[in-house]
Amino acid sequence: MAINLVQALGAALAGASSREAEGSAPRFKAGDEVVVLNINPSGHTRMPRYIRGKQGVIDRDHGIFVFPDTFASGTGKKPQHVYSVRFTARELWGPQGNPKDALLVDVWDDYMEPR
Repeated sequence: MAINLVQALGAALAGASSREAEGSAPRFKAGDEVVVLNINPSGHTRMPRYIRGKQGVIDRDHGIFVFPDTFASGTGKKPQHVYSVRFTARELWGPQGNPKDALLVDVWDDYMEPR
């Protein structure tokens, strides 16, 4: 079931959450090495381009949430885990990245595979 912009805005203003009580078991745990898929979906996605094809390390599991790609297209909630993934600056931006810097990005399970 797709929702319209007015419904989405009303839900956001009311403090609605996309957290789900049930979904798939976690595939990853803190410390696991992962690779973000290098895909270019034709529709909505919450996967930033700058992490596609990049390697990172799971920092934490935030729990189960609605998968925005399928929900935005009206094909279902597809609840799954969302993880904070740590990427080094060098992994994301090459040798010009500061070796002491890193970035945490929240990434849905479907966007990743084990390294």
